[in-house]
Amino acid sequence: MALNFCSVCFEKQMTIDRLEQENARLRQKLRSEERRGKEGFFLSSTPSSKLLVKINTPAPILRKPRGARQGHQGSGRKLIEETAADRIIDIAADPECCCPLCHGILEQKGSHSRHVIESRSIRAEREVYHLPKMYCPRCRKAYHTPLPGVLPRSLYGNALITTAVTMHYLHGIPMGRICEQIGIGPGSLVEVFHRLSRLFEHVPQELIEQYRTAPVKHADETGWRTEGKNGYAWLFATPTLSIFQFRKTRSAEVPRAIFGQEPLPGTLVVDRYAGYNKVPCAIQYCYAHLLREVESLEQEFPDAAEVKAFANTLAPLLALAMGLRNQHISDKQFSAASAEVKAQIIAAVDSPAAHLGIRRIQNIFRDNASRLYHWAADRAIPAENNLAERDLRPTVIARKVSFGSQSDAGAKTRGILMSVLVTLKKRGFDVTTRLKEVLDEIARNPTQNPFPLLFPGAGP
Repeated sequence: MALNFCSVCFEKQMTIDRLEQENARLRQKLRSEERRGKEGFFLSSTPSSKLLVKINTPAPILRKPRGARQGHQGSGRKLIEETAADRIIDIAADPECCCPLCHGILEQKGSHSRHVIESRSIRAEREVYHLPKMYCPRCRKAYHTPLPGVLPRSLYGNALITTAVTMHYLHGIPMGRICEQIGIGPGSLVEVFHRLSRLFEHVPQELIEQYRTAPVKHADETGWRTEGKNGYAWLFATPTLSIFQFRKTRSAEVPRAIFGQEPLPGTLVVDRYAGYNKVPCAIQYCYAHLLREVESLEQEFPDAAEVKAFANTLAPLLALAMGLRNQHISDKQFSAASAEVKAQIIAAVDSPAAHLGIRRIQNIFRDNASRLYHWAADRAIPAENNLAERDLRPTVIARKVSFGSQSDAGAKTRGILMSVLVTLKKRGFDVTTRLKEVLDEIARNPTQNPFPLLFPGAGP
């Protein structure tokens, strides 16, 4: 049956519809602006350094009673065994020591032990060595005895070099503070770092070869300025190695140079950045980023019942998938639990939805199904990229302190030395001790390849 509308009523209804749509758009824009004011420009992905207003620190919780619980073994201060002490110092008694009360002469009655943990100054010490000068009467040539613990033509000893490079590139201590503590100028220190990076220049490529064959690989990137211009710090890591690359671009050419063109074994865990799409191995997307998008959708539409129901269904499943591999269950139990969680996630993203925000997230799962469920088939593959995030955190802190690198040479030096130092730490070495041992060995034979000295019998 045809419906007849009065032209005036039709225009009124059109105006009402237009105003309702405009009102809905303005409410959504207002919510977005309110969130942006609280959470920053990138909403829930905004780093803490970019927040305009930070939440006040909560009141401190009342201190818990000290000591172990009833029936539990305590973990208080332990005495130092003499066999484990670095040095034992005997203090001689003062023969003229008097009693503080009666001022009488004290008699010695044996001794007692006092356990102290002390630190020695790291300030540079100036040393002069008198080395024998040798002469061959047959060749008529003079030879100088090499100095142990010092690289050829180096003013600084290996102990000082390893201490300074570890403090700056591993512990993140600013260059100025190191110069104050050690007592040498910043120009000299920079030249020491550059020489060390030239010595280890080919080590990152050896690490790249090991990275390519690793069964589980991680990658991530963050901003890093060089010469005052925007660039990126790239990280390619496994549980036993880290490769840092400081580049002026975020294009796919950086991961392409790391992964090469030939098909590789293993799985790469990354976020959904398109620069990794062409890597020649399987990809597992990070669930933490997807969980953040689901939570952001719920915050953006707090009054939408459909959005709330979708978030309450999918968010716990994503969180469970990320933590399932670390639960104390057998591999058989993990396989059953992971298959069930995967099926529930697929059911949630395949269910019909009217809200466009829900459809957008569902399309992410549907379009990238081949990159979202490797964690369920292999317990060794995590559903999150926390390893790379943790490895990049010291670089983010260094960026806040130093504002990046002052030159391309400085960025290259940082990439080489951080790759060496962080990999040494991951493989359980005492970084300072190990690095000094390697430099001492190179001082004895400068033509040696440093990689097998740094990582003997290394594997991915």
